[in-house]
Amino acid sequence: MDRNKSVHICQHCGYQSLKWQGRCPDCGQWNSFIEEATPSGPLRGHSGMSRPGRAGKAVPYSDISGEGFARIETGIPEFDRVLGGGLVPGSLVLVGGDPGIGKSTLLLQVGSHFGRADRKVLYVTAEESEAQIKMRGDRLGIRGEDLLILADVNLESILQCCEKTAPQLVVIDSIQTIYSGMLDSLPGNISQVKEAASRLMLFAKNEEVSVFLIGHITKDGAIAGPKSLEHMVDTVLYFEGEKNHVYRVIRTVKNRFGPANELGIFEMRQEGLFPVVNPSGMFLKERSHGTPGTVIMACLEGSRPFLVELQALVTPSAYGTPRRMATGVDYNRVSLLLAVIEKKIGIHLREQDVFVNVVGGITITEPAADLAIILAVASSFKNRIIGTDVAVFGEVGLTGEVRSAQGAPMRLNEAAHMGFARCLLPAGTPVREEMKNEMEIIRARSINEAVEKLL
Repeated sequence: MDRNKSVHICQHCGYQSLKWQGRCPDCGQWNSFIEEATPSGPLRGHSGMSRPGRAGKAVPYSDISGEGFARIETGIPEFDRVLGGGLVPGSLVLVGGDPGIGKSTLLLQVGSHFGRADRKVLYVTAEESEAQIKMRGDRLGIRGEDLLILADVNLESILQCCEKTAPQLVVIDSIQTIYSGMLDSLPGNISQVKEAASRLMLFAKNEEVSVFLIGHITKDGAIAGPKSLEHMVDTVLYFEGEKNHVYRVIRTVKNRFGPANELGIFEMRQEGLFPVVNPSGMFLKERSHGTPGTVIMACLEGSRPFLVELQALVTPSAYGTPRRMATGVDYNRVSLLLAVIEKKIGIHLREQDVFVNVVGGITITEPAADLAIILAVASSFKNRIIGTDVAVFGEVGLTGEVRSAQGAPMRLNEAAHMGFARCLLPAGTPVREEMKNEMEIIRARSINEAVEKLL
């Protein structure tokens, strides 16, 4: 490698420049360029994912066998749900989340369950020693000789250990601390992250070994490193939840082998992460009764229906510019809905502070939460109570119309299962006759009609 040749690379998006720049012209990030040496000769790499003796040979689709790729259960049903039914052999899974939220804890538990099923697991810790992992494992009650711990940061040494031990599952904690001796750049740089992820991907595909990569995240909540890292892997999982809450949420952002936006809910205890069987009962066990500004929302994340309490507080502003705060829902969406309320209902919020919160520390991303937000804000402003026996869902357009939401039967079944007697939903939503016998169905074509019927 010729050290006289170098290039400046943006650590956020991977844009390359021959000289340093203060701001990346591609992604707009400031002070993100780092100088890295570039190889002057042919790139040193691998033969790819081709089988021995078949390099460069195309195979007819009808001759490819799908046998041997049955999903493997991790031993944690809620985690299997997030993965789409289990772990696919040869898959590369990226797990991101805030520091201390439970990424290492969960994957150590997964490795322990794999080891109990007579499958060899290699846990590579690049940030902790073997003794520190042992301390955490003892607290979690982990036992098993098939769980191997390797404390190393060199990529070549890790791959060599994988060849010797032949594991069925490999956990890399974390990908940003792994470095390859073939590159001169420091660990965590974009070149090192791409090189490590690429070679681990080839190892996973060639050996049909499942690999978990734990990734750091930036202050903006995105996984650190190049965006191409998320394109390389088969599945991207995000840990969500507030550190002050005991509940953790794993959301599937990308999944080549199953549905995206699937949701898994866990409870953090001293002994580790435990799946939550009934999330609706968990989120509603301390809900408010007879209080203005609260409404129960029927949500659907992936294939998981559940009920959550949404609260809103509208109070006169003490300053010239009113405050707007949203926790658990998108801030821009709340601002848009407040404008619809002013225009279509006639509720003037220009001199009012508005605070919206989803109880339980969970984040709702679907548009079917629009109607619940509007009703909660209107309830708080008018100081009128919405019945505690009613659940709502529906998307709201800019003209104030209430649009249908997908998965209405699952939402209604969950509401009926939790004992709700009424449900407010969009007028165009089809409802089965047997469901009409279980609960009262209230339909609304516009937000004016919805406010009139509940307030």
